[in-house]
Amino acid sequence: MNAISPGPVETPGLNNLAGTPEERAQFKAQMLSVMPLGRMGESDEIAKAVLFLASDDSSFITGIELFADGGMAQV
Repeated sequence: MNAISPGPVETPGLNNLAGTPEERAQFKAQMLSVMPLGRMGESDEIAKAVLFLASDDSSFITGIELFADGGMAQV
């Protein structure tokens, strides 16, 4: 079995974690400060990682946790 561990992704749900636009901007800035790539992920990037693990291209891969997190877990 394989697993995907996504990092912060720009979604409407993420925007609902903070009340005001100022709090939202501060929350995102704090997250970005620890992201080696310096940006939020996009949902299609996570989907591509999932599709890779579901495809025949990953037929010899098993038991991994694929971090699609912009490098957050590696730093």
